[in-house]
Amino acid sequence: MILQIVSNGSLRTRIRRAGALAAGLLLALACAPGFAALGGDAGSVQSDQVKLKVQRRTSAPAAGYTIEHLQLPSGTQVREFVSPDARVFAVAWRGPKSPDLHSLLGNYYPAFAAGASASHLGHRHLLVRQNDLVVQSNGRMRAFYGRAYVPSLLPPNFDLQEIH
Repeated sequence: MILQIVSNGSLRTRIRRAGALAAGLLLALACAPGFAALGGDAGSVQSDQVKLKVQRRTSAPAAGYTIEHLQLPSGTQVREFVSPDARVFAVAWRGPKSPDLHSLLGNYYPAFAAGASASHLGHRHLLVRQNDLVVQSNGRMRAFYGRAYVPSLLPPNFDLQEIH
């Protein structure tokens, strides 16, 4: 009888731990940063700003595209380059923490992950160059930066040096 009580107590403890783990996972997912993903519609930037309480400003260089500047709570700055047809054709980041690349790259993330798993130069520098995706990422503790773009979505005569 005593053995049975100990087993039930152990089961209750496991259930409580599993419940706490599930609640923590849901909370983490709810707080994960969201962005207008690469190649996606820029309309979600405003809702992300409100939901995440992210500081945002927009600039419009003379070339006809706009840049959405997002300041994440971590201090990292994300710049999203938006074409006149409201598609994100490039993103760049700089700051103390690397942003959530899964959210930032959107549907291009699997191609990035496949390219990133191939051998590359050291652990600080990463270059993934595929048919329709280029990702460059560099950094060390508290100093991360990078950029990603989709060549087929670039506006005509766009200078890649602008993505920084």
